[in-house]
Amino acid sequence: MINNTLSYFWHLSAVIHQAAVPCAVHEQLLVNDVDHQQFLGTWYFKAAVSSKEAHIEKFKAFDNLIFVMEKTANDALLVTGHMRMGDDCIKQNWTFHIQPDRDDLALEGRPQRRTLLWSGSWANCLDCIVLQEIEPPLKETDTEDSLSRLMLYSRQRDVNSELVTTFLKNSACSGHTKSVKPAQEKEFCT
Repeated sequence: MINNTLSYFWHLSAVIHQAAVPCAVHEQLLVNDVDHQQFLGTWYFKAAVSSKEAHIEKFKAFDNLIFVMEKTANDALLVTGHMRMGDDCIKQNWTFHIQPDRDDLALEGRPQRRTLLWSGSWANCLDCIVLQEIEPPLKETDTEDSLSRLMLYSRQRDVNSELVTTFLKNSACSGHTKSVKPAQEKEFCT
């Protein structure tokens, strides 16, 4: 019940914000209403944005990042990240659960984190997806989320720089003015 209420609140907030600020319209992909098969496979990280530098700071250390998404037997999505940091390759796994009473992905081990899916139209890219990670304020008296960032992923290793520019511009319109893009100067890890 509370998750449904929060979901409606987020949708209403987005509608009100859209009316007040003429930003590009973003299409949220509700986890329980989409075909999960379309998200399986390889995704290349292209950019991250936030209203706070600290929320995207960790991405600055990486030259490039590839994520492979697979569906598990227990109706979850296993994401394996292959990340290049200097001359080192780092591999990490995350498990996202799809729950019938939620419109977002639930990250295993982080029950307070919401991971929302957005259409790549945010970046004018049909082969892209945007993930938004949100964590509630640490204290009830805090007015801002303790984490809020958007991450752009593409099916293509190399993309037109205009695509990333569009994502950054549209994100800035929504208050996400801090950004990071990987250099992609070294070989990708696999």
